[in-house]
Amino acid sequence: MHAATAKWYDRRDSVFVDFCVEDSSEVKVKFDKSKFEFSCSSGTENTKYHNEVELFGDIDPKESKHRRTDRSVLCCLRKAEPGKSWPRLTKDKAKCNWLSVDFNNWKDWEDDSEEDLSSFDKFSEMMNSMGGDDLPDLDGAEEHESADSDDEKMPDLE
Repeated sequence: MHAATAKWYDRRDSVFVDFCVEDSSEVKVKFDKSKFEFSCSSGTENTKYHNEVELFGDIDPKESKHRRTDRSVLCCLRKAEPGKSWPRLTKDKAKCNWLSVDFNNWKDWEDDSEEDLSSFDKFSEMMNSMGGDDLPDLDGAEEHESADSDDEKMPDLE
């Protein structure tokens, strides 16, 4: 048996683990309070995969679920303590060669404010707090029929 390659990411109420196994069959996922097991077969050669993970924190096995697609098996592990971030998926600090962080779905939710401002709103708020209200009002600017000021003759270079 082989360990299936997986990516994981943390959210406020759940931790997601996506096992990258194409054309999986005989998928079995067993959730316990402090660990979970994943196994399946894949491909025409019927390759068998098995992963057993001791988790960093506790989960709610009854609320945890998995979903199989043609390209992967996504497991949603419902945290026993929502709002507590997990710095890693596994209990041990040792690096697992089959596991990596899914940076495409990672979100630093701990820093989110209650208002959950968009990036543009945060930028606008920052710019407004910097001042700059002394800009001239250009709406009523007089139009000059004469040439622009930059059309004046430049002095010769010496």
